[in-house]
Amino acid sequence: MKRLVWFYRISSVSLFTLGLIVLLGGQGFRINLTPSEPLGLWRIVRPDRPILVGDLIFICPPETAAMREARVRGYLRFGLCAGWVAPLIKTVVATPGQAIEIADDVSVDGRPLPQSLVARLDGQRREMVHYDGGVVPPGAVFLHSEFPGSFDSRYFGPLPMDGILGLAREVWTYAP
Repeated sequence: MKRLVWFYRISSVSLFTLGLIVLLGGQGFRINLTPSEPLGLWRIVRPDRPILVGDLIFICPPETAAMREARVRGYLRFGLCAGWVAPLIKTVVATPGQAIEIADDVSVDGRPLPQSLVARLDGQRREMVHYDGGVVPPGAVFLHSEFPGSFDSRYFGPLPMDGILGLAREVWTYAP
């Protein structure tokens, strides 16, 4: 009998938690568990203007070979974007027409991007393929995170703007 009571308690808590996640998710809330931005509760906010350089955004990565490899390597978390990956939280550092140069670090229109060192190996000593550079095409953005181990446009290049879910706003976060 005690086992049955525990089963119902665990089931009730699980259902309540699942319901809360669905409810909050429907309101644009997301939990960030990656080190690219502070851990905690965030909200997707629809902008009433075009996306600009400096905006912190949520974006669903496209289903490409590079993103599938990133998922296999563990760079991307499970989520509800195409390919069952979580949306990325990144800062827009270049928009269509801006020139990206990749060497030891990243430059945008000839200006070095702070904290943009390009890693040659990941944390498990696997070779990292990086973006070759070029002009950000129409309908795309180049993304960056100042976290040294961030998987961002240094490696996968510009992403289509149609994957942007909205601006990322902190609700409650913890930065150790």
